[in-house]
Parts: sequence; C-alpha cells; structure tokens
Amino acid sequence: MTDETTRTTAPGAAATGDRLRQQVLVLYLADSSLDSDVVGWTSYDGTGRTRPTTGDSDEPPYPTGLAALLDGWRLFQAAQLIPAAPGAEYHTSFLKHEFYFERLVHVTAP
Repeated sequence: MTDETTRTTAPGAAATGDRLRQQVLVLYLADSSLDSDVVGWTSYDGTGRTRPTTGDSDEPPYPTGLAALLDGWRLFQAAQLIPAAPGAEYHTSFLKHEFYFERLVHVTAP
C-alpha cells in the first residue's frame, strides 16, 4: 500500500492526477423512514486507507440516514418494502430497512 492523501470533493471536481474511489456505507434503520434511528451498519472503503469491519464500533457513524445525507453521502439504494406474510408479523429475521449510501473520494499520490 502506498502513502496517499484522500479528500472528499463534489463529483466532477477531480484535480489532475486524482484517482476516483468509492466509499460505501450501509445503514439499517428502525423503519423505512430515513430519519429513523440507525440499528445496524457497516462500511467499505474503496480508497484502501481504512479497513472497517462490521461490529468494529459500538456507536453508529450517523444517528439516522438523514444525518448521512446531510453529511454529503449519496443514497443509491433502499430496500424494497415487502409486507410480512400473515401470521409472521412478529417473527425476527434479517434487518429489512437497509439503505446504501456512497461517497466519491479523490485519492492523490503525494
């Protein structure tokens, strides 16, 4: 791995010599509303600067999905809302309110 500097900029604002990389943030919310509480999360860093793993923090990176949007993350996928089968309304399963966010980061060599 090389020693590189990262900076977050608006899409399309690349400087000469920059390499564009994607960071992905997955937030599981308490319900389908973006302003509901984060109950689970994970992230992936396409810059290679960090290697986050699921469960490596006791606190979510943002309290809500809306807070991630306000910090510049772009929402690109939300889980389809599928009603529970009759009789299964109270069964536990996977976290169904899954939202994927991305942030484009320019990585420059020193």
